[in-house]
Amino acid sequence: MGSKKALSQHVVEIVSDSGEGAQKAGQIFATVLAKRGYGVWTVEIIPAEIKPPARSRAGASGIRVRFGTEAITNMGDEADLVMAFNEQVMFGRIQQKAYREGTLVLLESRWAEERSEKIRAQYEEAMADFERRGLDVRPLAIEAACKEHTENPRVGKNMFVLGMLCRIYDAPMDAAMAEIKVVFKRKSAEVVAINQKLLQAGHDFAAKQLPDLRFTVPVPKERPPVVVMNGNQAVGVGVMAAGMELVSMYPITPATSASHYLADAIGRVGGVVHQAEDEIAAIGFAIGASYAGRTACTITSGPGLALKTEFLGLAVMCEVPLVIVVVQRGGPSTGLPTKVEQGDLLAAMYGATGDAPKIIMAAATIEECLHMVVTARKLAETFRGPVLVLTDANLATGVQPFPRPKMQPDWLAAPVDESAWTPGVAPYAWDAETGLSPRPIPGQPGGEYVLTGLAHTQQSKVAYDPDSNQVGCEMRSQKLATLQQTLETPKPYGASEGKLLLVGWGSTLGAIEEAVDGLRADGQDVSALHLRFVSPLPPGLKEIFKRYDRVMTVEINYSDAPANGHSRRYAQLAYMLRAETLLDIDCWSTVYGQPLQPGVIRREVERRLSDEGSEQCSV
Repeated sequence: MGSKKALSQHVVEIVSDSGEGAQKAGQIFATVLAKRGYGVWTVEIIPAEIKPPARSRAGASGIRVRFGTEAITNMGDEADLVMAFNEQVMFGRIQQKAYREGTLVLLESRWAEERSEKIRAQYEEAMADFERRGLDVRPLAIEAACKEHTENPRVGKNMFVLGMLCRIYDAPMDAAMAEIKVVFKRKSAEVVAINQKLLQAGHDFAAKQLPDLRFTVPVPKERPPVVVMNGNQAVGVGVMAAGMELVSMYPITPATSASHYLADAIGRVGGVVHQAEDEIAAIGFAIGASYAGRTACTITSGPGLALKTEFLGLAVMCEVPLVIVVVQRGGPSTGLPTKVEQGDLLAAMYGATGDAPKIIMAAATIEECLHMVVTARKLAETFRGPVLVLTDANLATGVQPFPRPKMQPDWLAAPVDESAWTPGVAPYAWDAETGLSPRPIPGQPGGEYVLTGLAHTQQSKVAYDPDSNQVGCEMRSQKLATLQQTLETPKPYGASEGKLLLVGWGSTLGAIEEAVDGLRADGQDVSALHLRFVSPLPPGLKEIFKRYDRVMTVEINYSDAPANGHSRRYAQLAYMLRAETLLDIDCWSTVYGQPLQPGVIRREVERRLSDEGSEQCSV
């Protein structure tokens, strides 16, 4: 049977050509583990092309699953075990520094006996390369074993390797069998049966071919009820939990799966997904619904946000509530459509003509993707304007368990007020101290008014006189100041003062805090601070920053190295914090298209502490 090696956590990857189902296998494996009580975090490995050539180094597709006894908050560092369907896709991951010396690779061996001399030579060269790198490669005839159970192993070996992983990591097979039923619920009973058969075959294959390869990760003793979902699904749940009945969007990577989820689910709670003809139409449709009295949501990514800019300014000027979820990806232009980046912060802040103040939040976890959408709807209605929720590809496609939400009645939007409008109250009766005003709804008796995107008076009358425009800008800005006064000052993670403070936002939370834990364990005086509100920024930041010798943002967007021979361009949050606090905020960022790893952050901090950051390190 072989003895089991006890672990506290492990990082597993499945890599393949596009279309071989590696992601589905990893998603089922992660779900089974999460439902068993483990902490889990997944990262999808998605090529930029829809269907890259087979056996392409740049076309690696697959998934990373990190799991452990304790909560898992990020992708971790180098993988411990890899299931590889061919040797060429391995090089794409090696380029990303995903593996280390000693990483165990279970590699499909069929390529060593291919008819093509070129493929045989590639396989032989790769094996020699892997040996030089210190990878522990174990060739296995996986596809040949699959052929004993299916005529088309290309679309079946993903379930076969899932069975292998269940055997290697002692994952419950009954749970995996049940999850296959859920995943293939729209397929025939025959399809479900063959996939379950392949699952069992893979389990038996691993028991026979790898009898001593057994790991066990202790299951947490206390297992509170959890839900398991990715960030786009969490956004969808948030939409429904907030009582929003309309989502209008145009498909765009990596936000599209949110519409897929909602199209399947929102009808059960009386909602609608509207697929518009383009991004401009999507936000226009949502604004119209919001103006009619029911706050709507539109979901997009960076290029879509660019197209929505004019309508976004209209929502600000008209003071129409609107929720916009921006799932960030690499840019500019089409950029890296399947890769992660935090490149849209400044676009969200300043991407509109004139002065267009907006509320902007950034989700740091998959759970926050749900709760921030609920909060966004409330803020949009209270402050009468657009609220942007920034997520990114790391959160959108990653899977994580979190405590089952306890739905609260006050999450839901109140019914549309159909009572008569108070006579004499203007459509924009701004309160001089807060900038807030009551909102008339079309259909309210006496509440009729003309909506305009032009500069206007409190009566919504077009006005070009200096005072009217000045007052309108002041009142729209005052709303942000009013919200800022209600925000709590964030608390540092680590010490409240010290040598270095790392400041982050969005999905980098887990990686930064894990790096800080390691640094502090080694005696380094490093702490962290994470921001959820970026417009307005929370109060008290300048006072916090002054308690540290140095402050440095850690971000996934572009910044110049400190010594580059010209005026330095800072990372996006660093720009904002420097302007807000007038302090010398440093930054470190990357645009490698992958989530930040704790080890990478830790090494950069150690380097900066040792040499005063004279040059940026190479990741």
